[in-house]
Amino acid sequence: MRKTLRVAAYAVCVRDGQILLARWLNDGSPEWTLPGGGMEHGEDLCDTVLREVAEETGYRVEVTGLLGVKSRHVTLPRRFGRTVDHHGVGLIYEARVTGGELRYEVGGSTDMAAWHDLDAVPALNRVPLVDYGLRLWRERPVAGRPGE
Repeated sequence: MRKTLRVAAYAVCVRDGQILLARWLNDGSPEWTLPGGGMEHGEDLCDTVLREVAEETGYRVEVTGLLGVKSRHVTLPRRFGRTVDHHGVGLIYEARVTGGELRYEVGGSTDMAAWHDLDAVPALNRVPLVDYGLRLWRERPVAGRPGE
């Protein structure tokens, strides 16, 4: 079985009771997610989150803290009956917008970005990472993982 590892960085940007989200195109079914994505070879993870937020939202941000880590280990089906042993590790940062203007990504994994009221998030079609990131942002766990 083939093994893969993906390392990514995401941003929780909250201001004035709203969170910045990007709409991810997951197999044609759009879902809201935290802006962010995969680290490029040799890239620092702080630089990853800055680059990804800019690509997906048009904003420049500064990292104001590391909220935590999300680790996911799954076996994924692939073509021809093959499977992949996949391990994904995502660092979730708190970030503050410092410049730029909201715009949509063209030709990427997301097709739009928007600010959403925190109270409206539960009604959104979203990936679990959004809830995980918000929980980290609210709880600020010392170990970087929300309490059970």
